[in-house]
Amino acid sequence: MTERRRPQIASRKAPKQARSNELVAAVLEAAVQVLAAEGAQRFTTSRVAEKAGVSVGSLYQYFPNKAAILFRLQSDEWRRTTAMLSAILADTARPPLDRLRSLVHAFVRSECEEAAMRVALNDAAPLYRDAPEARAVRQSGEEAVRTYLAEALPGAPDATRALAADLLTDTLSAVGKQFSERPRTEQEIVAYADGLADMLCAWMEKLAAA
Repeated sequence: MTERRRPQIASRKAPKQARSNELVAAVLEAAVQVLAAEGAQRFTTSRVAEKAGVSVGSLYQYFPNKAAILFRLQSDEWRRTTAMLSAILADTARPPLDRLRSLVHAFVRSECEEAAMRVALNDAAPLYRDAPEARAVRQSGEEAVRTYLAEALPGAPDATRALAADLLTDTLSAVGKQFSERPRTEQEIVAYADGLADMLCAWMEKLAAA
């Protein structure tokens, strides 16, 4: 039995001219609207092209298939979130636990704001989640966490910091997803983030003391 070939998810080429940039931006904006309205199962390149007001041929100049569009939407969201969280962790003018608290609040809020789009993109995740491109996008976020923990826990063994990195990222990912599965009020978001931050900060203090 031959292995089923994965669809290409990398963009065909990067836009270089203003008109090309505008076309790609229009396609991506249309893709967000189609995905929100139709879901991943009914998401097609023809629907996106129609919504964007461009020909399918023009769309294919930059995106070879729907998987490439979905991956671009997902990777753009990863980059935005990763850049925001990395900036918080890298702010060495603030104490480590203050940064962790800010990180938790920013992450929980981001999960709630992106919930609808994330659910739709998760439906399409099998198209690209194990691809090298996807791993490369996530790697920078993992590096930011490791750098932060090396500063926050300077005396801890490497194994302890590695475990802390896994627990921190896994906990945020799991509880953020669960909490954002239904609409939340501002008060709920703040209270939940406060409670989660309290727990993680207490745990970090224990690791630092050990």
